[in-house]
Parts: sequence; structure tokens; C-alpha cells
Amino acid sequence: MRTQRQVVDYSLQKRAVLRELLAGRVGTYDVCDASPYLKNAARFHGEPTERRCPICRSENLTLVHYIYGDELKQSAGQARTLAELPVLAMTLREFQVFVVEVCLGCDWNHLVEQYLLGRDGLTGDAEGTGEQDAAGTGGAGRRRREAQR
Repeated sequence: MRTQRQVVDYSLQKRAVLRELLAGRVGTYDVCDASPYLKNAARFHGEPTERRCPICRSENLTLVHYIYGDELKQSAGQARTLAELPVLAMTLREFQVFVVEVCLGCDWNHLVEQYLLGRDGLTGDAEGTGEQDAAGTGGAGRRRREAQR
């Protein structure tokens, strides 16, 4: 998505959890603990993937996108489909998205990533590209002068 920014990837944390599980320091019941609300969100709002569950290896994982933000008011904390996110990103200034992978077979779940969406990403990119010089040409005049040296 165009306005996606401040992405945090949790794949290293996921690897550490799986390593602990394979080493026997953590039990399956500790990592396969999806709540009924998360499982329902995965069923009705989730995006199916082609990746297999790292625990049971019999089911494909489902991604659930949760949204949070001040402008959302009562909608904060709800699961949304991937198709709804660009529409919300164009109507709201800023909100945070948390992506959770869920296995509906064994209840494995893990936070995959989080990022910000919203119109602020569009205006921040346009305004942050360069400072206006005296001629009002942005950074173009300064770049030309530097190229001539």
C-alpha cells in the first residue's frame, strides 16, 4: 500500500519462539492458544495464505488485520479485510494495523507485523522531499547548482 510506513516485522521473534518449542523449553499449549475471538476473526475477516502452519503442518495460515487509532473511535480493535484497508487509509489521517497469523487447526497464532496507514503518509512524503529555496523551486535549483560545480 502506498501510505504504509513504520513497518515492524516480527519474523525474528517468531523464529525464536519456534526454536524454543523445538528445543522443548516451551510446550505446544503455550504457543497454540488462539482465543475464540481471534479464531472467529480469522474465519470471517481473515485472508487465507498458502503458507503451512509451522506447528501442525496440516492447515494453511490465515492473516487477520486489526486496526487501532484515535479517529476510529468504536471501530478501534476490530478485524478488517485486506480490501478494506486502502479505503480506510484514504479516509483517515492515521491508524495502526497489526497483522496476526492464525492456524484454525491447532490454534497457533503469532503477531507477524505492524505498520501505520493513513493520509498523513501521503502529505508527509510530499512535504518532506525537500526544503523550498528562495526561488520557490524546491530542491531543483540547489541540485542544479551542485551539479554545475
